[in-house]
Amino acid sequence: MPLKLIPNVLSPNLLHVLASMGHGDELVLADANFPTASVCKSGPIEVRADGIDIPTLMDAILQLLPLDTYVDRPIALMDLVPSDKQRGLQTPVWEKYMTIARKHEGKTIDVQLVERFAFYERAKKAFAVVHTGETALYGNIILKKGVVA
Repeated sequence: MPLKLIPNVLSPNLLHVLASMGHGDELVLADANFPTASVCKSGPIEVRADGIDIPTLMDAILQLLPLDTYVDRPIALMDLVPSDKQRGLQTPVWEKYMTIARKHEGKTIDVQLVERFAFYERAKKAFAVVHTGETALYGNIILKKGVVA
């Protein structure tokens, strides 16, 4: 049975992860192509959210989890590889992420673009990686948890 005021896309496992995270811990919301199982062999908790897109999940998570206000960029995105930059690949999902972050934080949030392999290395140090059903290219995002005031 669902809980009152808890978005139904947040599984019990994901709720436990969110409650267990501390200030500065990072949560990766990984798209369907992300090597989640491989990355999680290095330590992060693996949470499955197959079939749920990242904007829906991010909106639900940010109802409960504040972003870190003690860092300049509490959100990180996987940057495009050079060949995708050269051909002008667009990433419309990023604007959805920024809209959701603004909605919950009440201001525009600066983001960090992280090179693909550096992103994988950073994900290995995250608290958890949530594998989603997101199909947008470059849909991966890292959220840094702030403090609950």
